[in-house]
Amino acid sequence: MPTPDKTSRAAIVAAGRELVERAGPDGLTMQAVAERVGVRAPSLYKRVRDRRELLALVVAATLGDLTARLEALDEHADPTRRLAEQADALRRFAHEHPVGFGLVFAAHGAPRPEQAAVVRSVAPLLDAVAALTGPDHALDGARLVTAWANGFITMELGGLFGLGGDVESAWRWGLDRIVASLAAET
Repeated sequence: MPTPDKTSRAAIVAAGRELVERAGPDGLTMQAVAERVGVRAPSLYKRVRDRRELLALVVAATLGDLTARLEALDEHADPTRRLAEQADALRRFAHEHPVGFGLVFAAHGAPRPEQAAVVRSVAPLLDAVAALTGPDHALDGARLVTAWANGFITMELGGLFGLGGDVESAWRWGLDRIVASLAAET
């Protein structure tokens, strides 16, 4: 009779996400994940090919988590409100999962998520921007919002706003200006 499975791929990925947040990408080792899920490292290879695949699964799960949060927002709200809510949700997510955020949005040499997952993750943003700018500039507007939000969040997480002032007010002021500029397109 075969031995019972002591862990699952989902548990391995969840443990990997926790480790990445606590110890960074370098802390994601097969041994550390195995200890976390209560098995020996060789047992992981029944579910995950190698560390690179595990890192890819962690990145995909992180993007999936963010996507679910964005999809849960009120899709019937005014597009300016939707856009602001999506940016705020991205910022909250980044504060809760700063390392995962960095793996998804920055060029760290981490495996890139599958294109279908990326398309799904950006769909709520494209929809909100298209409602403001029309379809011809939806992608341009989505890139503008994403680049600004990611730059702001990355600097905020890195403690790079050292000149004083209220960072929350600066976020709101910048986001209001971006949304207003897109709304002026119609």
